[in-house]
Amino acid sequence: MKITILSRSASISSTKRLVEAGRARGHQVRVLNPVRVEMHLDGQRANLYYHRRKLSPCDVVIPRIAQSINTYGLAVVNQFAMCGVPLVNTARAIAESRNKMRSLQLLSAHGIHIPATVMARDAGDLKAMVGLVGGVPVLVKLLQGQEKRGVMVCESLQSLEAALEAILGLGHDLVVQQYVQNTGQDVRVLVVGGRAVAAVKRRPRVGRLSYTLNRGARLEPLQLTDAHRLAAEKTAVLVGLEVAAVDLLDVPEGQPKVFEVNSSPALPEMEAATGLDLAGIIIQRAEELAAGGPKVGLPEPEPVTTRRKRPSKASAGGA
Repeated sequence: MKITILSRSASISSTKRLVEAGRARGHQVRVLNPVRVEMHLDGQRANLYYHRRKLSPCDVVIPRIAQSINTYGLAVVNQFAMCGVPLVNTARAIAESRNKMRSLQLLSAHGIHIPATVMARDAGDLKAMVGLVGGVPVLVKLLQGQEKRGVMVCESLQSLEAALEAILGLGHDLVVQQYVQNTGQDVRVLVVGGRAVAAVKRRPRVGRLSYTLNRGARLEPLQLTDAHRLAAEKTAVLVGLEVAAVDLLDVPEGQPKVFEVNSSPALPEMEAATGLDLAGIIIQRAEELAAGGPKVGLPEPEPVTTRRKRPSKASAGGA
């Protein structure tokens, strides 16, 4: 099978693991930088080029689109779909997961338990927002630009006030969420093909602004419970992600609460904590999708190529 991984670099640890896992199963694997992919549309055809050479066909695409190139990267992912190539995570599902408030609205509307969450345009209202989610500890998330975001865990009002000074100039849209670190567990569940395959609990670094909650956190293996499994699997299916890391707050009493969904989860750290070949599980799912297996979530639009009367003449060369 010919697998294409969309990633800024083949040296990125999670991308490297997927390449290793794919080749270990006998597949041809290439890594393409999404920003180097050129796209062509004319109402009849959808074509893809790489460094101005027409891309040779592949059987399945695994997107690993960085936040910094979200808009262009998702256009590339969608172009592959228009060419009829199966995707491990569609552009629509990735975009849904990266709009944090909208994804939480989707989950809440379908009965998934979420932490108390508020969003405001002005950081000046932060203290009042904290009261609406039940007080500290809280997660403070900044959204700016092309979905770049920072995440901070604040355990006290004093640390929150100090954080406010640091984050005022970083963005306008703020999401503040209830965070029960002292009485519950922060759990990450990896879901592949609608099935929860692994779970870890995280101990994040308190009071440190980072691009993801995972950065600097210590991961420990965790036995999946039925409640974890149900919440994570239903979340991934609702958002439409074939591969998703679903982050939960596991409180002592009541159902786990989903507070974030990640479409490009870090793999090596979770593999080290669980001892599982998670990259291999993702490659197996890619094999199923390439073979026409059932997909998670809503169907994608019909490929443009199926409406063509005759295939276009291939240009010279291939990538």
